[in-house]
Amino acid sequence: MDSRSSDTITGPRSEDVLPTTATSAVKVVIVGGFGVGKTTMVGSVSEIRPLTTEETMTQAGVGVDDNSGVETKTATTVAMDFGRISISEQLVLYLFGTPGQERFWFLWNGLFEGALGAVVLVDTRRLEVSFDVIGRLEERGVPFVVAVNTFPDAPSHPVEALRAALDLPDAVPMVNCDARLKESSRDVLMTLMRYLHSLALPA
Repeated sequence: MDSRSSDTITGPRSEDVLPTTATSAVKVVIVGGFGVGKTTMVGSVSEIRPLTTEETMTQAGVGVDDNSGVETKTATTVAMDFGRISISEQLVLYLFGTPGQERFWFLWNGLFEGALGAVVLVDTRRLEVSFDVIGRLEERGVPFVVAVNTFPDAPSHPVEALRAALDLPDAVPMVNCDARLKESSRDVLMTLMRYLHSLALPA
């Protein structure tokens, strides 16, 4: 018998085990253009160690990926980010962050399977990268809320102006957030949960 076998740790870490009180689980997708903060949001709010698939950006992406406005970014998500947060003792959200580069968007089909709703992260320095993202959600009929990630050097615009620029219906919630902060990211997810609940109510 290998003397090292007694030191081997198997199974999930104790802090990663699903709470025994959990009775419902909801899949939520965090979407947005390249570099808007999806990986940051999943990492800041997840109560378990998040799974990330970030890889170092290489010369292969030059001329293919549009990194205007985020030229200093050195890594990118190539598959997905995954995290989990307990909204209550009974309700657990599974978070899936999508890759932002358009060449990886074919992966969205699987990530959206079974998703109840989505958060669209927006960077006001590059609103144009959000247009196609929102369009894809609308085509799929996936309910979503918009969270404006407040980067330090990002310009501030009135909500009405942002709604008009993104062509958002009045019913779709829009909130400001700082994806680096757990409380702020949690508030965004709570906004999505309230919105989904309102859609489920009888007309």
